[in-house]
Amino acid sequence: MEPASLENLCVLYHSANYIVVNKHWDIRIDSKMWYEKQTVQSQLKHRFPELADPGTCTASGLFLRFCHQLDFSTSGALCVALNKAAAGHAYRCFKDRLVTKAYLALVRGTVAEEKMTLDFAIGKNTTEGKTHMKEQMNPKPCQTELTVLEHGEYDGDPVTKVLLQPLTAPRVHCSAIGHPIVGDYTYSLRTDNAPYRMMLHAYFLHIPLENEPIHVTAPDPFVPTLDSKWAQRCVNVLEDLLKNILTKPQTEIQENPELVHRRSSPVESEEQQAQCQQWLCEWSLD
Repeated sequence: MEPASLENLCVLYHSANYIVVNKHWDIRIDSKMWYEKQTVQSQLKHRFPELADPGTCTASGLFLRFCHQLDFSTSGALCVALNKAAAGHAYRCFKDRLVTKAYLALVRGTVAEEKMTLDFAIGKNTTEGKTHMKEQMNPKPCQTELTVLEHGEYDGDPVTKVLLQPLTAPRVHCSAIGHPIVGDYTYSLRTDNAPYRMMLHAYFLHIPLENEPIHVTAPDPFVPTLDSKWAQRCVNVLEDLLKNILTKPQTEIQENPELVHRRSSPVESEEQQAQCQQWLCEWSLD
């Protein structure tokens, strides 16, 4: 992909209720800073002026809600709800952890094991310049499944292309095993700043909405035809792994009917209900 601009927003899915875009790298979803004119929200306003609603009390003047977050440096599939009811349905899927996500990444070094489960507690880090690290203040359980796709070199240095299925914090997990993501300045002790971008991409997103299941893939940007610095040899075929991701949850439910019950939404407290209502009302991410 070329760098972001107002005009080159890539739409992967569009309905009356949702838009899924292929977010560029190094662009914020939204910003309160007057000098940051280029955001995903401003791209949407430029591409879909009909979404502008003068009656809404939002800073952007748009009637939309981002269903989840992607970091400034991360590219890939990003879902946006276009009305309050749609936002509520998506919120439930994310809250109940029914959403399936998969990321592509280039990481430094050669990852020896073909498949790994990265299971580290992640907490807020008090070290200046970092946001979260493993086993710091108030750690919470986090897990990421890592599968090696390709070994190769990027600009002459050994790297590995991996598929990540994270619950949270894939950048922290990769750094914790000694294979930080290529171009990740934050989690490489501020040393990896040579590549033109951080090599992390939200490749696959499945939101199992009852009336409108969303299933999208954002094209793989880490291929030699798009970046001549990347040279690789295949270990696992991405398309085959994606099929396994899609069929695995269904197989588990068929073999273990109790899984359906375990995934059902727990009873919410009044505080949680209030937080949900506040989330649904905050259309401009203020």
